[in-house]
Amino acid sequence: LAMHYTSDTMTAFSSVTHICRDVNYGWIIRYMHANGASMFFICLFMHIGRGLYYGSYTFLETWNIGVILLLATMATAFMGYVLPWGQMSFW
Repeated sequence: LAMHYTSDTMTAFSSVTHICRDVNYGWIIRYMHANGASMFFICLFMHIGRGLYYGSYTFLETWNIGVILLLATMATAFMGYVLPWGQMSFW
């Protein structure tokens, strides 16, 4: 996908259309990527819920490292997908 996508704001939407229509199985790669990212965060939040349910927050050092990892993951997703010229809307 990286060979077909352009990040320029004038051609980004056209390149996504090109991926979906002209690249072999590009449409399914696009949907698997979007749904996989959503599923990753759902699993992440379920893991946090499991920790809350079983009282894992009492292990402060382990819990704090998990919070730092969660914040780093969310910051990475924000910086990589949401910020670059608002192009998350193209997907």
